[in-house]
Amino acid sequence: MSQNNSTKEKERDQATIVRRGVHSYSRAEQWVKPENPLLLERLEWFKDQKLGLMMHWAPYSQLGVISSWPLSDGDASWSRANIDWDVDAEEFKQQYYALNKTFYPVRFQPELWAELAAENGFKYLNFTTKHHDGFCMWDTHTTDYSITGPDCPFHTHKYADVCKQLFDAFRAKGLGISTYFSKPDWHTPYYWAPGMKSGTEMSRAASYQAEDYPELWEQFVRFTHEQIMELMTRYGRIDMLWLDGGWVRESRGEDIRLGEVVEKAREIQPWLLTADRGVGGPYENVITPEQTVPDVAMDVPWESCITMGAGWSYRYETEHEYKSVRQLIHLLIEVVAKGGNLALNVGPQPDGRLPKTAISRIKSMGEWLKVYGEAIYGTRICEPYSAEHGYFTRKGDTIYAFYLYKDESETVEEEVLLQFTQDFERIDLVGGQENLEYRRTENGIIVRLPDSDRSAPAPIAHVFRIS
Repeated sequence: MSQNNSTKEKERDQATIVRRGVHSYSRAEQWVKPENPLLLERLEWFKDQKLGLMMHWAPYSQLGVISSWPLSDGDASWSRANIDWDVDAEEFKQQYYALNKTFYPVRFQPELWAELAAENGFKYLNFTTKHHDGFCMWDTHTTDYSITGPDCPFHTHKYADVCKQLFDAFRAKGLGISTYFSKPDWHTPYYWAPGMKSGTEMSRAASYQAEDYPELWEQFVRFTHEQIMELMTRYGRIDMLWLDGGWVRESRGEDIRLGEVVEKAREIQPWLLTADRGVGGPYENVITPEQTVPDVAMDVPWESCITMGAGWSYRYETEHEYKSVRQLIHLLIEVVAKGGNLALNVGPQPDGRLPKTAISRIKSMGEWLKVYGEAIYGTRICEPYSAEHGYFTRKGDTIYAFYLYKDESETVEEEVLLQFTQDFERIDLVGGQENLEYRRTENGIIVRLPDSDRSAPAPIAHVFRIS
C-alpha cells in the first residue's frame, strides 16, 4: 500500500471516530439556563472564544497508553489493548501507580506552551489537574500522590507546581483557564477502598455503596471538596471548572454535593462556569461532546473535546496518526458553524515537551486563523448552518460562508454555489478579492471566483464575507 493511500485511510478512520463519537452527551433541551446575570455574561464570553487547547498530562505519559482507564478492571476489554507486556492486572496496577516515582519532566517550558497557543489563535487552556487515577498536578495538601509529593523526583524543580506555572503563563498571554477535574479518584482509599466486597476487581464506580458506608463516603466528599477549593483559592482566576466522571452523581448513589462546593467557590470566583459532563442540571453550564460533533446546530453553550492525534495522552505515534491541518480546520469550521467551541487536545511528552507534529499543526492552524479568524471568533450560528460544500456563521449583520475542499487536488471551479437566499449587498473573499461577481438563483448565490484562485491548488476553504 502506498504511503498516500495509507494516509487517506487513516484520515477516513479519524473522521469516522469524530462522526461516531465516544460517549453520549446531554441534549440541548436538557440545558438549564442560569439565572445569574454574571454567569450569562460569561457564557457569552465563552461562546466568543471558539478554540481552546486541551491537555492530558501526568505520569501516565511515560507509558504511552490511555490515561487512567487501564486501572479499571471493568473497562479492561478496551483500555488494556496496548498493555502488551506480560503482567497480570494487579501487577500492572502497581506499576502504573508507581509511575510517579519516575516522572521527571525537566524539559517542561510553560511559557513556550502559552506563547505557542496565544500566537496561533487558541483562546483558553483546559488542563487536566487530576484524571481518574488520582494523581494531582498541583501542590495539594490532601495527598502525597501529586507532582509535589516526596516520591515524585520533580517535586524539587522550580516548575514543580505544574498547574500554577501553566495557569500563570497562559493568563499572562490573555488566555482563559479551564480546570479539568475528575470527580472519581481511583487512588484514594475513600473511593476505591481496599477490602470491600468487590475484592481486587475494580470498576469505574466506588468499590462500595455510599449508603452502606456513609462515614467513608463523607470522607470522600470532604476530600473532593478540599481539592476543588484548593484549585479555586490558590491558583488565581479560574474561568471554568470542567468536571469529568459523570457516573459520580446523586442519581447513581454517588452524591458529592457538587452544588455545595460550586456555590462556595463562586463566593470567591463569582464568574465561575461549570461543566458537569453528561449530568445535566444547573451545573452543566456547558455541554461537552467527546470525540464528536453534534449532527445539528445547538443554540446553547457547548464544546467538543477532540484529540489532535490518536489519543488523549501522549502516544509514541507517527506523524500520520495526527489529523491533517485541513481536517483540523474543517473540524473547527463545522463546530463553530453549529454553535460550539473546539477544545483540541494535545498530549505532552513525558519529558515536558510538546510533540513536534503537534507544534507544526498548531502553527499551521494559526497561519490560517490569522487570515480567516474574523469568520470564526465571536460569531454565532446562522441559518442554513450547513450546506453541501460548507457552513455559515454570523457576526452582527455580516454573514460568512465557508466553501470547503476535501484535498488540494480537488478542482476549483470557475463558479461556486452558496446556498444562501437572504438579502445582501456585496460579497468579498476574506483575505482576497473584494466585490466579487455573482448572480442570484432560486437555490442560492452563484459566485465567480478570481482567476488567481482557480490556478492554485484547492485551499482548505474559500471564505466569503456577505454583507
